[in-house]
Amino acid sequence: MGLAGFFTITRPANSLVAGLAAIIAYLIATGTLVYGVLLLMAVVTLVTAAGNVVNDYFDAEIDAINRPERPIPSGAVSRNAALAWAGVLFILGLTIGLFTTPLCLAIALINVLLLVAYAARLKSTPFFGNAAVAYLSASIFLFGGAYAGWHALFDMLPVAAITFLAMLARELLKDAEDIEGDRAHGADTLAIRVGTKKTAVIAFACAVAAVAASVVPFLWWGPWYLVGIALVDLVILLAAGKALGCPDPACLKATGATTLLKLGMFASLVIFTLSAVLLSRLVT
Repeated sequence: MGLAGFFTITRPANSLVAGLAAIIAYLIATGTLVYGVLLLMAVVTLVTAAGNVVNDYFDAEIDAINRPERPIPSGAVSRNAALAWAGVLFILGLTIGLFTTPLCLAIALINVLLLVAYAARLKSTPFFGNAAVAYLSASIFLFGGAYAGWHALFDMLPVAAITFLAMLARELLKDAEDIEGDRAHGADTLAIRVGTKKTAVIAFACAVAAVAASVVPFLWWGPWYLVGIALVDLVILLAAGKALGCPDPACLKATGATTLLKLGMFASLVIFTLSAVLLSRLVT
């Protein structure tokens, strides 16, 4: 085992993007930045990294089929070492959370518990596991807004709804990609119950709902926001649309739909950031 494995298992790029999203959330909610947002970024990055590690711990046998290149099935990190590493990251994240606000700390604690519950149990349940992951992604925006108080948290609800729906679409498609391994290990996902084609239809409906929700911020950012988000919406719809009609997981993987959805979500962060910086004062 080497240090590289402990770094890789945290999925550092995803964890860092999650931390940056917390800063963006605060910026969207307030139109300003303060030094305290660095605490928000640290908490979200560490908790997300820990969640990734604990997820790989519980999924070691399934990943041996679906994702053999990951650190645990490849032998880069042992399961016991991964569990200990997750515990350290969780503790660090919550400790830093003590220096934010009680509301932020409460959200962080709830999310830690949900991350463990998801990895241990919810992941193998139809739809609820997908909804848990989607909420965890959306809650980053609530967490960032919460640093400014309850009013800012409520201001983040539309952005959180967009994130929830787009992430839900991606998670459903990911389950459809992993049907073979999940079925072999007794998982009971929505994709296993209804099949690849129906799952793709449900995911597309979620993507359409996310696009519809993305119109709401027009109320405070105006028409230039719509121009930018329209491009992102096209990517999201294209990604979800590519999965329609796929009869099996192999076909779905070949479309690259889940990767394209991830790119669309990253692009939405860019649009939200630019809108908060450039457009927040243009709409009164």
